[in-house]
Parts: sequence; structure tokens; C-alpha cells
Amino acid sequence: MPKGKPSRFELFWTHSRYAVVGKDAERSFPKLSYRALKELGKTVYPVLEKGGSVEGDTAFACLADLPEPVDAVVIEVPKEETEGFVRQAVGLGVPRIWIHDGRHTKEALALAEANGLEVLHGTCAVQYLTKGFSIHAIHRFFRKLSGNY
Repeated sequence: MPKGKPSRFELFWTHSRYAVVGKDAERSFPKLSYRALKELGKTVYPVLEKGGSVEGDTAFACLADLPEPVDAVVIEVPKEETEGFVRQAVGLGVPRIWIHDGRHTKEALALAEANGLEVLHGTCAVQYLTKGFSIHAIHRFFRKLSGNY
């Protein structure tokens, strides 16, 4: 597959500071995305409404509690909670968000777009963040093959 201009999905991961929002530190926090961003040398803040920690790092209860502004937010919570985190991102002036595959709602997308946020959704972040062979590599292969990477 020829290497061309990076897609907007790829460009999303070129920034320095990210917040990764999950539901539960033990079961549903997006640890693969969180870990991969850290391995890429990014500053990454975990956000869990109940606080606590993720992989030894302090988790923040909301985006407003972060110690500094972030360039982007990755949202991976149940879809009925997505709009609340989009609203938080809008309120803080976060310029871009990634809503994990299947976690978006029409209302969350409309809110983000109405407020000028760059919104990416409909795919899994991990296929863009990890290298090597895995189920995510298979997804990556087929998205590239179909021209949707």
C-alpha cells in the first residue's frame, strides 16, 4: 500500500497533550490507548468520574480538573455519557476529540460540530497507536485497503 499524505485519523495523534476518558479503571478504561500514547512520549491524563488511578497515574474526575490544557480528548465511555464529556471539552476550548467506535450519539456529534471541534469517530484508536501484529493490525490493514485509514 503506497504511503501518501497522512489522514486526519493519523494526524489526530501528532499532538503533545491528551486526556483519555474512561468509565472504570479496572474494566473499561481504554488502557491500550492510554499506554500507547505514553509510549509515544505524549503527556496523557486519565479521566475517571470516580477519580482513583490508572496504571499508577492519578485519574482526574473531570476535564476541568486537569493540571494543564490538552490538545485532544479521547472519549471511551458508554454512549449515554459521551455528550457530557463533549460538553466539558467544548467548555474548556479543547480543539479536537476522538469518540471511540460505537460510543457516539447524534447529539454528541452535533454539539461538538456546532462548537467547531474537530471530531473523529467510527473507528478504534488503537489501530493508529500500536504497531506489530494484533487484531488491531488486521483492522488497520483492511481500513488501509479500503482507503478509510
